[in-house]
Amino acid sequence: MADPARVGVVTVTYNSAPVLQEFMESMLRQDYGDFLLYIVDNASSDETLRCLSRYEDQRIVILRNPVNSGVAEGNNIGIRAALQGGCSSVLLINNDTVFGPSLLSDLHSGLHQHECEMVVPKILYFDDPTIIWSAGGYLSWIRGSARHFGFDEKDSGKFDHDCEINYNPTCCMLIKREVFERVGLMDAKYFVYFDDTDFCLRAHRAGMRLFYVAKAELLHKVGKLTGGSESLFTIRYCTRNHVYYLLKHFTKWQAWGLLLAFQAHITLKYLLRGRNITVFFLAQRAFREGLELSVQQLSTQDVITESA
Repeated sequence: MADPARVGVVTVTYNSAPVLQEFMESMLRQDYGDFLLYIVDNASSDETLRCLSRYEDQRIVILRNPVNSGVAEGNNIGIRAALQGGCSSVLLINNDTVFGPSLLSDLHSGLHQHECEMVVPKILYFDDPTIIWSAGGYLSWIRGSARHFGFDEKDSGKFDHDCEINYNPTCCMLIKREVFERVGLMDAKYFVYFDDTDFCLRAHRAGMRLFYVAKAELLHKVGKLTGGSESLFTIRYCTRNHVYYLLKHFTKWQAWGLLLAFQAHITLKYLLRGRNITVFFLAQRAFREGLELSVQQLSTQDVITESA
C-alpha cells in the first residue's frame, strides 16, 4: 500500500562523479524529509560508486545495473523500485543539478494546489542562473518535437506564474504513481533523449495534467555529462530518436512529411552550411537507426497482438 506522503526520488548515474557532491548535498538537505533516494548506477567506471559510499543516510538506495542500459531504462528501474517501495509519487531528476532545500516541498505542494498529476520547476542554467533553460514547454505538432518556454531568456519575471503545460524535460519532474499505472513507464528504446517527449505525449493523450510551478527552482549543468548539444553522442541519439518518435506517434503521411523536412534540415545544417561531411554522415546513419528502431517496434507490437 502506498504511503500518501512518501516520494521516491530517482536519479540515474553513469560516470557522474564530477557532479555528484553538489547534487547529493542538495538532495540531503531538503526540508521535505519523507523521501527515498533511488540511485540507479549504469555500470559506472569512474569514482561514482566510491563517491556515493560516503553517504550513510538510510533513505539512500543504490541499485547497481550491470550494464549501461541508458537513462530511460535506468529511470524505469528506479520507478519500479519506488512504486514497490510504497511511494505515492516519483521525482525523476538529473544528478547534474543543484537546488535549494525547498525544491521537493514546493513541487509536492504544487501537486495538491493544482490538483494535477505532474509538476515541474523553473530550470535555470547553473553557469548563469539569470538565464532560463526551461520554464515549462509544449509539444510542437508542426515540428514533431517539443520546445521549452523561456529558453535562453533572461529570468525577468515573465515566467513567475504557474501554468498548465503539456511538456517538460524529465530532468526534474514529480509524477504521481497513477500516471505510470495509466500510461506505463519510459520507452527504453530511446536510451537517452526524446524519452521524456514520448512520455509527456502519452500522458497528455491519457488526460494527465502537468503544471509548471514557478516557485520551485533548479540549476542545471546543461551538457556537463553528455558533451553538449553539438557532441557526436548527442547528434546521434537526438537524430535517431527523433525519427523513431515521429514514426511511433504520427500517422504514416504526417510522419513521412515531417521526416522529409527533418532530412532537409540535416542536409542544410551539417552539409551545406557547416560543410561538415563527417557529422553529416553520422546523422545519416543515425537517421537509418531510427527507421530500424521503428521497424523493431512494429514487429514487437505484431508479436504481442498475435499472442493476445
